[in-house]
Amino acid sequence: MKKLFVVLFLLLIIPIKINAYSLGEAAVLMEEDTKRVLISKNMTKKKLIASTTKIMTAVIAIESRKMNKMVKVNDKVLESYGSAIYLSIGEKMKLEDMVYGLMMQSGNDAALMIADYLGGEEKFVDKMNKKAKQIGMKNTTFANPHGLDEKTQNYSTAYDMAILMRYANSLPEFKKIVGTKKHTVKTEEKTYVWSNKNKLLYSYKYTTGGKTGYTEKAHRTLVTSASKNDMNLIVVTLNDGNDFQNHKELYEYGFKNYSMFKVFDKDKMNLPNKNIYALDDYYYPITSSEKELINIDYKLKDKDKYKNNEQVGEAIIKLGNKIIHKEKLYITVKEKHDDNKKGWFSKIIDKLF
Repeated sequence: MKKLFVVLFLLLIIPIKINAYSLGEAAVLMEEDTKRVLISKNMTKKKLIASTTKIMTAVIAIESRKMNKMVKVNDKVLESYGSAIYLSIGEKMKLEDMVYGLMMQSGNDAALMIADYLGGEEKFVDKMNKKAKQIGMKNTTFANPHGLDEKTQNYSTAYDMAILMRYANSLPEFKKIVGTKKHTVKTEEKTYVWSNKNKLLYSYKYTTGGKTGYTEKAHRTLVTSASKNDMNLIVVTLNDGNDFQNHKELYEYGFKNYSMFKVFDKDKMNLPNKNIYALDDYYYPITSSEKELINIDYKLKDKDKYKNNEQVGEAIIKLGNKIIHKEKLYITVKEKHDDNKKGWFSKIIDKLF
């Protein structure tokens, strides 16, 4: 009986790894806000990522704060091949619109022009790699801004790409672009009308965005996000021939079996000192059967005197024995007024009243 309990407990707290289920070569289902992995398959295996690379390209472009600047297309565009928005040499287009073309149409020409405009391809790729390290992508190497892999290759993992999508979704402009179904651009030379290649935007109503990818070496790659009932999920699949359907099924699994539960309530702390407080509640995606496994330990500093609003410890929230969050705790200290420091006028007022 004891062994059975241990097995059930482990199943509840360890991400489900589906190997028999067809999820391509690598996959992950992640809750966006907490980074909890709900399902994984080879999620740390390094793979070619094709045009999902362009998520990072878009991030660098957006954070350049030059989205309203005009970019003049030069002969660098001639190096482009594969999917394109068909830019012409000498044509001028706003950087923001190039990012729309990059993400909606997977324009490799747009990727090259964005990189060239923002310092040149070599410096741009350096920025991509620095950003990857900064946001916690530990097993990722970028060599180009588009994802084509005949000459140079971009490698990452399903987990790292979920981390990238999580960060990208924190940028309102990125979310707007990848959630757009149709976009029209007019330049001095022509008019572009683009439809988003992410089929989930049309077939699965909870989809908020994503990026497709394909090369003969990487095969089909897909990164998407979806939101329902205050829960935000991300799915990444690498080398998956049935990616759109699998993404939909993974989302349905996540939304059906998990919900965002308030595992820490700042107004219901079980502490004898009522002057100790926390700033925020904390929500975590759990199944109905996991609620009983949530427990909270309070660790407080033992001091004779505290300053007002000083951090005095942490509330450590656990799922079983696994720490899932630490919430900082503070204390309110009432200031004592020293009568000896009062002015003569204040002392007279105190005596009169």
